[in-house]
Amino acid sequence: ILFLFGIAMAFMEAAVVIYLRGLYYPDGFSFPLRVIPQNILAVELGREFSTIVMLGVIGTIAGKNLIERFSYFIFCFGVWDIFYYVFLKQILNWPPSLLTWDILFLIPVPWVGPVLAPMLVALTMVIITVISVLKIEKGCMPKLLKLDWVLGFMAAIIIFISFIWNFPGMIRQELPSPYHWELLIIGEAIGLFSFYRMSKRTHTEKKIEELTKEIWKKEYLQSGR
Repeated sequence: ILFLFGIAMAFMEAAVVIYLRGLYYPDGFSFPLRVIPQNILAVELGREFSTIVMLGVIGTIAGKNLIERFSYFIFCFGVWDIFYYVFLKQILNWPPSLLTWDILFLIPVPWVGPVLAPMLVALTMVIITVISVLKIEKGCMPKLLKLDWVLGFMAAIIIFISFIWNFPGMIRQELPSPYHWELLIIGEAIGLFSFYRMSKRTHTEKKIEELTKEIWKKEYLQSGR
């Protein structure tokens, strides 16, 4: 159900972008960015903020605890981002390649980068959350330590910096400079390491718990005799 929700949101997002490009980029989207009226920009910022609220609400409704809610939010976000480009490709035949630059987000400042970059992040988000939810359903509830939060936050910040690196140039209506793939790779690596660390610890704790229960069961049976 959440997968379908993410796809539906992706189509809605693609539809809005198609309308905006028809108005402000009738010859096809390209850099440098064109200046749009302040009232339209304000509406667009509100729309983007509303999409995050919608994803957060659906994650809150679907999850039973903080970890599940955040996982479902991230899952829907990833599905939304991936299928957004799928619909743009099907309807506009855009982007011409995965290395084509796009404006990704506007809050708090414009994010830009090759299409491949956000799609890799989105795919990582989907895979990680699917694995996490499957573990939770098997009774392996992950326990997040402070270091897990720190590593996750570091990964997000580094990836975020890679997307806003060209922000000053976008304001000056310049062409984007080369994307810093090294920042994306570092951010992805830190995030995956944090997830691996958490998953391995959770698996070990689950095994210890099962072994402890087995020992107590044997001792109980022996004492009953």
